[in-house]
Amino acid sequence: MTVEERGFGPGTDLLLRQVDGRLAALRAGLRGPDLELAEELARRLREMILATARSSAADRARVRAAVHYFVQRRESRDARLPLRSLAVAQRAVDRAARQLDSTALS
Repeated sequence: MTVEERGFGPGTDLLLRQVDGRLAALRAGLRGPDLELAEELARRLREMILATARSSAADRARVRAAVHYFVQRRESRDARLPLRSLAVAQRAVDRAARQLDSTALS
């Protein structure tokens, strides 16, 4: 029986495409420090996606949640609900990175 080495899989590819697509959209509208933050978050997310491609389901879920915070915008007709900012995405990415670091140490 031969063993085939599997690639990263469709879930990983999808997350990478989502991050890249969101960054492309942000590049069209952001300048200066906001654009730099968006590019830094995208770089960190790509690294975490690739680093956890073969990790536990819990680790992949943490990264997926951080990607969703970066990718999804909360839009509402209700003016009381603000759009989700890059600062919120940054906190989600930082939290996921801390959790991944703590699981790697255990």
